Amino acid sequence: MDNNYVDLVLDTAAKVVASGAIAANGHGNVSVPVTEQNEMYFTAAPSLIGIGPEDVVRVAFDNTLLEGDLPPIQGAVVAMHTTLYQQEPATGCVIHTHSPYATAFAVAHRDIDCWIEALAMFGMPDGVPVAGYGPRGSDEALANIRAVLRPGLPAVLLANHGVLVFHRTPDLAIVIGGVVEEAARAAINASAIGGPVAIPGAMRAAALQRTMAFHEAGTQSV
Repeated sequence: MDNNYVDLVLDTAAKVVASGAIAANGHGNVSVPVTEQNEMYFTAAPSLIGIGPEDVVRVAFDNTLLEGDLPPIQGAVVAMHTTLYQQEPATGCVIHTHSPYATAFAVAHRDIDCWIEALAMFGMPDGVPVAGYGPRGSDEALANIRAVLRPGLPAVLLANHGVLVFHRTPDLAIVIGGVVEEAARAAINASAIGGPVAIPGAMRAAALQRTMAFHEAGTQSV
C-alpha cells in the first residue's frame, strides 16, 4: 500500500471524529481515490475512532479487494463509495457517518431544507435530499442514491441509515458533513419554538454570490 494514501485516510478519519459530526460510537467509513489507478483507499473498521494502518484497505472501483482485510459488514458499503467516484470523477473523498441530527432526518425520511446560510454557501442551496431505503449495499440502495444526485450536490441522506458526504478534497468533505449536521441540529432545536424557516430562494443564490465575491477579493490585511 502507498503510505501517503494510508496516512491521508487516517488523518481524514481523525478529523471527522474531531469535528463531532459523527455518532458516539464513531461508526462510519472514509475513502479517498487513486483515480488514475481506478481504486480507492477505504477504512475497514466499524468505527473511525482510534483506527490504524491495519484498518485501511485498497479496493478497485469495480469493488474488488486489492489489499488488506475487509470484513463483510464493511464490505457491504464499498459500492456506495465507488459509485460516487465513478459518477462524479472530480470527487476526492467520500465520508459516511451516522451523525445524530442528520440521521434523525434520514430516519424520518425528511429532506433537510436550506435553513442555514452555510448550506447555500457550500453547494446545497436546495438542501439535502433523502435517498430512499434499500438494503445495505444492494443495487436498490445504490440506484436510490443515484436518483437524488445532481450536479454540484455534495451530500445525500440515506433513509433509515445515515449520511453520505463527498467533495473535491477530504477537508471540504469534512466541512460538508459539519454543515449538514449543523443544519439538522438547528432545525430540530427550532422545532421547539415554531419550526425552522427556510431562506427564500433568491436569497440563497445571493448568499453564494456574496461568498464568492469575498473569496475573489482575497485576504485583507493592514
